Amino acid sequence: MDIRLMFQYKGPKTAKLRMETEWFNEKAADLLIQDMLKTGRMKEIIVLDELGREWTVKEFQKLREKAEEEPRNPIIYFDGGFNRLNGEAGIGVVIYYDKGPDQYRIRYNAKLSELLSSNEAEYAALYNAVDILQQMDFQQTLCNIKGDAQGVLKQLAGEWPCYEESLNWWLDKIEEKIKSLGLKMSYEVIPRNENKEAHKLASQALKNQMIDSHLKIDPHHNRNN
Repeated sequence: MDIRLMFQYKGPKTAKLRMETEWFNEKAADLLIQDMLKTGRMKEIIVLDELGREWTVKEFQKLREKAEEEPRNPIIYFDGGFNRLNGEAGIGVVIYYDKGPDQYRIRYNAKLSELLSSNEAEYAALYNAVDILQQMDFQQTLCNIKGDAQGVLKQLAGEWPCYEESLNWWLDKIEEKIKSLGLKMSYEVIPRNENKEAHKLASQALKNQMIDSHLKIDPHHNRNN
């Protein structure tokens, strides 16, 4: 998550100046704050984040310590497949997230019945992804959702209208979970070749090859494979 700092600066020959930084990564915040405090010229430092929250330096440092123990910054990849011949749907979900200094990956798929289309399968996949975040108690963090289902992502972002009643039902349920978790969302439409993991999981579900894994990964893992 990116943050910025607001503070008063008092130089040896200047009056107090109200100043603020550009946005930068929170991992660099502690070092910058400590360096600023050493000069003795920065007063009333306030830390602001992308969620609109603000803290004193002490509050921010406590928050950072707590954040090391909680999952944060999830990136969701999702996909859904639909077999018109038997009416079965397969969903695939991949979630990358940080916890402390480590990175983790969740891979999950499922076969669903009683869905009506591939579009509904896409929504069901995304609903299940957000449901996993809720089960893991993700709270007040950034969340990036990536997929090749342009309609789903544009409708969820409020850029396109959704006229189908069955899809609106999923849309409402997803938005309800997002709101309850206090997530700040971003949506990214990606090419199918960048969504291989989720697509493969959805295809495997239709073949009754079920996956449910949760592992710590190498931070240099290639997510496109």
